[in-house]
Amino acid sequence: MAQQRDDDKDTNQHDNSHSGNSSHSGNGGTGTGLNAARRGLMQGAGVGAALSLMGALGSIGGGAGGLISSAQAAEMAFPSHKKWKIVFVNHVTTNPFFVPTQYGIQDACSMFGMDYQWTGSATSDAGEMVRAVNSAIAAKADAIAVPIVDPSAFDKPIQAALDAGIPVFAYNADAPRGKSNPRLAYIGQDLYLSGYQMGERIVSLIDSGMVALFIATPGQLNIQPRLDGASDAIKKSGKKIDIQTVATGATVNEELSKIKSFYLGHQDLKGMFAVDAGSTQGVAQVMKESNLPAKGVHGGGFDLLPTTIQLIHEGFLDFTIDQQPYVQGFYTVMEAFVFLASGGLVGPANINTGLKFVTKSTVEPYLNTSTRYEGKTTKPQIVPMSGAIKS
Repeated sequence: MAQQRDDDKDTNQHDNSHSGNSSHSGNGGTGTGLNAARRGLMQGAGVGAALSLMGALGSIGGGAGGLISSAQAAEMAFPSHKKWKIVFVNHVTTNPFFVPTQYGIQDACSMFGMDYQWTGSATSDAGEMVRAVNSAIAAKADAIAVPIVDPSAFDKPIQAALDAGIPVFAYNADAPRGKSNPRLAYIGQDLYLSGYQMGERIVSLIDSGMVALFIATPGQLNIQPRLDGASDAIKKSGKKIDIQTVATGATVNEELSKIKSFYLGHQDLKGMFAVDAGSTQGVAQVMKESNLPAKGVHGGGFDLLPTTIQLIHEGFLDFTIDQQPYVQGFYTVMEAFVFLASGGLVGPANINTGLKFVTKSTVEPYLNTSTRYEGKTTKPQIVPMSGAIKS
């Protein structure tokens, strides 16, 4: 059934094993012992043991007051199942922004006993992505995930997959607000809302004057809704802010050049903000190069590129917004597993992967950790927490 909508780029180099058109098993080739433990948690005796523990804990101090008996736990464990394969079609397959997404996919596949393929286009070519979806249908994939970066190109192939009994999930980018698309669920940031909240942050920093909003590729559905949201929030504020929208281009070097050129031609501006990772990094670099905070200029944007994080720490950028790419992969696999395991009885639900402002006061953990969750290392690990949780 069609559902109605309400409603990045990176500069780091990464091992080629995490890019391009390739098929991987769920364990990703790392952490074999830990991966086996993950699988055990969700299959066979692992789930039974976990549920038995719940029963034991529930009965402490209450006699027979357990949540579930050991026998019931054993019966309720997921039985053995086919190693279902989910095909992830992506719009920028070699972009390091999606390395954490691929780690999330690997970790979830390991936990749920699934497999995956990473394929699509390296250049946001919708036609190439559609062909990848059609290939997955022909290959009888068990599930498909695709960012809907074009308003209509994916309607027919997604419906064809559903007609073939293959569940399809959108991740990272969804169909436009008000547009029907038959995908079962969207897992990713609420893009318009994230832009709107950025706009609200902008009007809290700036009372009047020119504000530049930079976007890599206008019209692309993983970033255009952010620009629309930011513009709407600024206009709704009633403040005398002159919004200038600037297209920066598809490469980091081009983005930096366009941002630098715009600033040199508009040195009276009051703010520079971006809706994609590469442009955000470019804004931060120009802010530092010309020491713009000292001139009262504010800046911000999206995503956690190392340069962006460092320059927030140094005080040259007011904020960035984290959309948590790791869980865009993990939760998509999880939804596919539950749908397949239940024979479709458990319907998929939209999952907003979050909107987290990172500022100078909250940036330190991003500087001092190196984990799979941000795509900085291949090593599986549990990251210890300490101190108060800052929202």
